[in-house]
Amino acid sequence: MKEEAEGAQISRRQLVRYAGVGATLVAAGPLVGGGAAYAHEKDDDDHKGNQQGDSRNRVWRAGDHHVHSEYSGEFDTSTNPPTFHKGADAVYPIVTNAIMAKNFGLTWAMCTDHGGPNHSKVNLEQAYPDLLRSRKLVPEVLQFWGMEFDTPALDHHTLMIPHHEDEAQQLFELESRFNKFDAYPTDPGRDTEAKMIEFLKAARDMRQKPLVIGHHTSRSAPGWGVYGQDTPREFRNGNNAAPEIYVGFEGAPGHQAGPLNGGARGGYGNYPTHGGFDQMTARVGGMWDSLLGEGRRWWITATSDSHVHWTRGGSDFWPGEYSKTYVHARQDYADIMDGLRNGRIWVTTGDLISSLDLTARSQGRTAAMGETVTLSRRNRTDVEIEIRFRPPAGKNGNGDRPEVRRVDLITGQITGPQSNLDADTNPTTKVVARFGPRDWRKQGAEYVIRHTLRDVGADTYARVRGTSTDEAEPLADGLESPWSDLWFYSNPVFVHVR
Repeated sequence: MKEEAEGAQISRRQLVRYAGVGATLVAAGPLVGGGAAYAHEKDDDDHKGNQQGDSRNRVWRAGDHHVHSEYSGEFDTSTNPPTFHKGADAVYPIVTNAIMAKNFGLTWAMCTDHGGPNHSKVNLEQAYPDLLRSRKLVPEVLQFWGMEFDTPALDHHTLMIPHHEDEAQQLFELESRFNKFDAYPTDPGRDTEAKMIEFLKAARDMRQKPLVIGHHTSRSAPGWGVYGQDTPREFRNGNNAAPEIYVGFEGAPGHQAGPLNGGARGGYGNYPTHGGFDQMTARVGGMWDSLLGEGRRWWITATSDSHVHWTRGGSDFWPGEYSKTYVHARQDYADIMDGLRNGRIWVTTGDLISSLDLTARSQGRTAAMGETVTLSRRNRTDVEIEIRFRPPAGKNGNGDRPEVRRVDLITGQITGPQSNLDADTNPTTKVVARFGPRDWRKQGAEYVIRHTLRDVGADTYARVRGTSTDEAEPLADGLESPWSDLWFYSNPVFVHVR
């Protein structure tokens, strides 16, 4: 369109004025030029943990798949059909979010607005044209199309649409057919697990395959080890129906700035997060480990869930200001989505680190996050685990230079499908080693840890986490500043013994 072509030529000053973010840029602090988290392209040649990835021009790229714009609005139901009004729940234009994502070091992001009665038409006719303009104005950030899906029978989920010519029509089809609040009057038949399975199967059968990732999965849970809207059974049934579509949940939910305004991290008002992470992730041997113990490829992410910045009375950080999801990929829509689908992901809060590699090596074979190293069963064998992490190059969004105080290596056995769909524990999962600064050595810009798993004779997975705190396990969160309680988590690497 002519407007888009002209928009691509405007100056930075005009861009800020167009986005309407002059005040919010001041509130958020000075521009940080990408912060500490830009993809490490220049010095990746000597990044030995990524040699295979380097050959494909893949590097760690920070992003956020859960960001709200002014199209998370409200509906006036005194009219028929209901009239949509922008800016009621989230207030920023799509391009504002893209500018701030770039400012805080993200190279990809996704607009995920709430649905509602006939919102599929709002997305198609109003929000999508704004996304196209934002892509022109902020080309440095790959901006995915999709929404925060009002998921049948569950809490919200990311619905990420692949980047292609008919992406707008694809979202319109899925939202209009399956979003539980799109019909008007509301149709109770849309809010069932059967409808969720129907939705996932429809997505699975599309030529351009979307992604579905759970949001704030324990926000409605009333206590530790119990669940609310989202249950183990529903995760298993959905993943069984569409294992390449339904691939994970937020390990660290958004709304992390809540304590800065007297609220709860993540908006978890019933039972809190632990170190900013949902209990399904933070509990060693808990829900996430139960899924991994079945051999499921089920991944965690970290997002902002940005609606209103905390300096304006909200509970949110800007995209990338606090939480980041790193994907090992090229700066390409399809490859970033492939990384999310296949677990080439790690997450951090507060820019505690800027790069993380986890590899397993044995019998001349090597696997990284999301991958599997296959061993011969003829002889029990050792598996060498290598962990590489890189501290941030500069200060984080709070002006701090955080330091890692401990790294934990966590392993669990893969024992196959659970007969009990409600199972939420993996008793084999444990922290097998803890490492402090005296246990890692510096190699270039990175720190390296090596550990040997002895006599591995069964299918296993390994994952790591690290923290700026001295907590042996992440404690339940109160009103402490989120900047004082930082963690990173990897996704797992798998060991298969045949």
